[in-house]
Amino acid sequence: MLQFCSNQIFSFNSMQLCYWSIDKLPGIKPEEQNLLKAFGINTTKQLLAVASNPQTQQTLATQLKLSNRYISKWVALADLARLPSVGCQYCGLLLHSGIASVLQLSQTSFPRLHRQIVKLHIATMQSKELSPSLEQVKQWIEEAKSISMVTKARF
Repeated sequence: MLQFCSNQIFSFNSMQLCYWSIDKLPGIKPEEQNLLKAFGINTTKQLLAVASNPQTQQTLATQLKLSNRYISKWVALADLARLPSVGCQYCGLLLHSGIASVLQLSQTSFPRLHRQIVKLHIATMQSKELSPSLEQVKQWIEEAKSISMVTKARF
């Protein structure tokens, strides 16, 4: 089942970025969601704004009394979930496949990443049937390149 962006959609270089309710990100326990919400972090956009670099991630981890690796993981998931074709459905899969940011995804070979994802599916689910298609992976990388090019041009 595909999940679509909530009402948090923003146009970026003719592509719409997706921002999600924090409870849509995979791997965040309800008590951790409540901690984030208590600090005013209700969406992935807010998380990315508050934890935009290693220093602010460490500050947030200290405030929440959590390990920085949790914050880093959540930021990576939120970053990847901005891509419309990735969203919350595939951001965890990409992270488990070794991709931790949109920038890293933009620099990845789609045939190599597809092979990595298929290997991961076979290792964890004993099946490659649920793996995204090569075309889907290519679309993820094209969207990541589009975002990365505009971001670099701004600086």
